[in-house]
Amino acid sequence: MASQKPVLYSYFRSSCSWRVRIVLAHKGIEYDYRPINLLKKGQCTQVGDEFKKLNPMGQVPALVIGDKTFTQSLSIMEYLEEVYPQNPLLPKDPILKAKVREVCEVICSGIQPLQQNSSVLQRVGEEKMMEWRHFFINKGFIALEELLSGCSGKYCVGDEVTLADCCLVPQVYNANRFKVDLSQFPVISGIHQALSGLNSVTASHPSAQPDCPPDLK
Repeated sequence: MASQKPVLYSYFRSSCSWRVRIVLAHKGIEYDYRPINLLKKGQCTQVGDEFKKLNPMGQVPALVIGDKTFTQSLSIMEYLEEVYPQNPLLPKDPILKAKVREVCEVICSGIQPLQQNSSVLQRVGEEKMMEWRHFFINKGFIALEELLSGCSGKYCVGDEVTLADCCLVPQVYNANRFKVDLSQFPVISGIHQALSGLNSVTASHPSAQPDCPPDLK
């Protein structure tokens, strides 16, 4: 299966898609890009019946390899780590491996869906949306800063890039996009700075994606 070229259904500014794009780039996996516009039809998560056959949740990313479809970013990332062992993104030490997964869950379950998912924000309303975003990013980053203070080196867990870093990069991007004051999070900011220059990060950046509007490149 790993010999077949994957197809990634993605949206250029989707944090969940970006995590997977970083993994693909880090491992040097060539893939075809299929854009899914999440803002079509207003602010609702758009997707027609054809895409929902791939992912009944109507969310990106979805990764198709051969006749198999994989959804949910963390599941996809773990699958890629197992099937494409080059440039590993999980430590061999079980304690460090658990710590990587802990960081991933804090970001992917405790921060990102609460402040970015359109299905959540629709219920918040436009007037309170920015306040809502700031609250959950700050709350999550306070916990993440403490967590990373105990396990980070150059990157989130030690001095090697891991799946945790693949999750951190898009979340910091969104914090900056929504004008969160990151000066109160020196550990997070330092790790992000170290990651920003990596080829896997720049190649997978929203501005480098084919569906990024020209005015955002």
